[in-house]
Amino acid sequence: MSTGTYSPEPGAAPVGRMISAQTALETRMLLRNGEQLLLTVIIPSLLLVLFSTVDVVDTGSDKAVDFLAPGILALAVLSTAFTGQAIATGFERRYGVLKRLGASPLPRWALMTAKTLAVLVTEVLQVALLTAIALALGWSPHGNPLSVLLLLLLGTAAFSGLGLLMAGTLKAEATLAAANLVFLLLLVGGGVIVPLDRFGAAGDVLALLPISALSDGLRDVLQHGASMPWGDALILAVWGVLGLGAAARFFRWE
Repeated sequence: MSTGTYSPEPGAAPVGRMISAQTALETRMLLRNGEQLLLTVIIPSLLLVLFSTVDVVDTGSDKAVDFLAPGILALAVLSTAFTGQAIATGFERRYGVLKRLGASPLPRWALMTAKTLAVLVTEVLQVALLTAIALALGWSPHGNPLSVLLLLLLGTAAFSGLGLLMAGTLKAEATLAAANLVFLLLLVGGGVIVPLDRFGAAGDVLALLPISALSDGLRDVLQHGASMPWGDALILAVWGVLGLGAAARFFRWE
């Protein structure tokens, strides 16, 4: 046996391994939080079932679930990537968790990457559940799955940037109130449940919101079989660039 066989090798783990470990931790924290589950899973599921089975909102001549399912998928992305992430990150910042993690061997960009990956994992579970519920209600989706995937990724980038911007600039209590308020406002006025043409001239302005672009884009693909709604994709891309850029510039770790 050669000398030094059992010598310790101090140093940080490879970045990839640190990101995967942090992603697993962030995902478990998201799934263990009862309030987050209410926001990200239960509310979208209840809205999908309620408005698909009860004739409350005029969604046009097609089946209600065909109109609602794409909008609820967009709402699920909003609830996880924006509202849930903003609130969780805001309180982590308040309690000094981010400051301590920032002093660890895990780079700050890797921490944000892990948070984004945890959001994507949660969204996969959301989409699977909501799709199963919608199919059970008689949903008949159309279109290219790759177009749907691209829209969901662009929507995630847009909402993640805005959520991190809010969490990194406001106090935790303000983030909690603002994130929930924005969620409710976008639920009502973002084309998720109520078609934008019901808002008259204001619908043209509301269509520029990321939730509206994601809802309409998914609806064009899944309900009408469009190949790729590039206009909606461009709106989401612009919001993503602006949100992530502003978050990187103004995020305060303390």
